Amino acid sequence: MDLGLTPSELKFRDELRTWLKANASTKSASGDNATETAAAFHQRLRDWQRKLFDGKYAGIAWPKEFGGRGATFIEQAIFQEELAVADTPETATIGQSLVGPTIIAVGTEAQKKRYLPGILSGDEVWCQGFSEPNAGSDLASLQTKAVLDGDHFVINGQKIWTSFAHFADLCLLIVRTDTSAPKHKGITCLLVDMKSPGINVRPLKMMSGDSEFNEMFFSNLRVPVDRVLGKVNEGWNVAITALSNERANLGIGLYVAFKRNLEVVVEHARKLRRHGKPVIEDPVLRQKLAQAFVDLEVFRLNTTRALSTLNKTGAPGPEGSIQKLYWSELNQRNAQIAMEVLGPYAQLTDFDGGRCAYNYLRSRGNTIEAGTSEVQRNIIAQRVLGLPRSY
Repeated sequence: MDLGLTPSELKFRDELRTWLKANASTKSASGDNATETAAAFHQRLRDWQRKLFDGKYAGIAWPKEFGGRGATFIEQAIFQEELAVADTPETATIGQSLVGPTIIAVGTEAQKKRYLPGILSGDEVWCQGFSEPNAGSDLASLQTKAVLDGDHFVINGQKIWTSFAHFADLCLLIVRTDTSAPKHKGITCLLVDMKSPGINVRPLKMMSGDSEFNEMFFSNLRVPVDRVLGKVNEGWNVAITALSNERANLGIGLYVAFKRNLEVVVEHARKLRRHGKPVIEDPVLRQKLAQAFVDLEVFRLNTTRALSTLNKTGAPGPEGSIQKLYWSELNQRNAQIAMEVLGPYAQLTDFDGGRCAYNYLRSRGNTIEAGTSEVQRNIIAQRVLGLPRSY
């Protein structure tokens, strides 16, 4: 593909840069600022989403009839890259990238009218009720049950590793509605109000110190039948649609962030001394840093290839698993290198704001969230390379 930007794409980029210069907030994770409460942090993210909405930059990939800009894939890539360069806060990732496109694809007109505006404005934050204690990597083995009772489903069960559930307004929830069907059948997707009676959310403390993941317990939760997304007992295809969008939207912005982090590590390697010499003169660490830059360039080229595929097909495919597998393991390797470069300094919370240690601990989850590396390798083997299944 031609990687040069067209005049219209250059115009879009320049207008976005101007808008970001005037409106962008400074990124700050809740763990970076001890004086900021989790509630204040989450409100700030909502405020940023609202600012994007008011500037007509929310849901730029969505069709115009649903409040988006109908942006091309190249414009979407430019948008992700410029936000990353400006180091802005997170946007409503689950709502915009997973739930919204899925509702647009399979939702009823009433559902589109009800839910899509709140996603774009940030007035309603979404979480994703997929994984369970015994059904994470093997998601189709989920056991949370929904029994039809009149015009409601009655739900009992548990979910885990649910991002943002502790402050989410709504949940994209998959449940088992036919226990006699094969495990990829008999599954239904529901749009659930998180304020409904029968939902208990318990934040999980991670080793990084964050509590962005949660357990959710459902006890006789009643959900109206008109909240079914797609068709009853055909929710597996809905879930796959959502997951495909999730993996397809990870790439361009991550490259910018990873490059920035690696450049900071190199700068530390030049300044810090070990055994009387700058750390950068250690031949082993120097080789690891060089390899990290090579790996990062491979990631950039793979991202470009994935963008080319999107341009040709118009829809995210299983190739997104290549990206997810690569960036998650790349980030873990680079976090390890950063710890080796900084040495004892990496353990100090008042050195570099404790960012190195935080990144190292948080990166451990990269190969689990959004589909484990094992699952991604299976998808690549079967759906990309066409290899036979092994039993």
